[in-house]
Amino acid sequence: MSYSAFARYYDSLMRGVDYAARAGYLCGAMERLGHEPGLTLDLACGTGSLTLALAERGLDVYGLDASPEMLAVARRKAEAAGKSIFFVCQKMQEMDLYGGADTIVCTLDSVNHLSEAELRETFRRVAMFLNPGGYFFFDANTMYKHRIVLANNVFLYDLPDVYCVWQNRLIPESGSVAVSLDFFARSGAVYRRSGEHFTERAYPVKTMLGMLRQAGLRTKAVWADGTFEKPGRKAQRTVFAACRPGKSSGK
Repeated sequence: MSYSAFARYYDSLMRGVDYAARAGYLCGAMERLGHEPGLTLDLACGTGSLTLALAERGLDVYGLDASPEMLAVARRKAEAAGKSIFFVCQKMQEMDLYGGADTIVCTLDSVNHLSEAELRETFRRVAMFLNPGGYFFFDANTMYKHRIVLANNVFLYDLPDVYCVWQNRLIPESGSVAVSLDFFARSGAVYRRSGEHFTERAYPVKTMLGMLRQAGLRTKAVWADGTFEKPGRKAQRTVFAACRPGKSSGK
């Protein structure tokens, strides 16, 4: 996926997301687990909305994303907010940092865009670059959301700057969803069309836990998104908190 067209309209499509609340939730999760955030990496940061929200809460945070178009938007937003935030252009599964991080976060089902091999490699690299005792917080769409909510449905977004047709095609045997986005942006008397195509993959919780364990990460909690409760059968997004064993983890 190029993300070039998506980057132009991503913030419009995600305007319903309360990034300040999401940053607060992550900080609450850290506090609940007795973890000080320290140097924090926002993995797959996109246009930097969460990165900025974390910075506004006083965290020492930087962002990483594979899309230069997304990062260009992120840099402009940080500059407009008067924040000096460093952004790195890398794929998650090819992450190669100059030093360790105390906390890594990855939100809004970014991991669902990865194949199983890419996800395993991403977890391996997270474990490699987390400092001992560091924590990895990420969320993922559930199989329920893919099979029931996304499924073969079509979603229409009539926004001030673009009209978007979001079409899904469920792949039943794997629970994956092939997504096609068509953007229609008005230019004078005509509409100009652009699009993106990608596949989101969902994995059972047990599968994710096994991947984390194999990467050398120890899962400390699994919650329904936005809560500190066990996910129910109809949970649409699950949050994982895993740590790299070490001195500050108490082990």
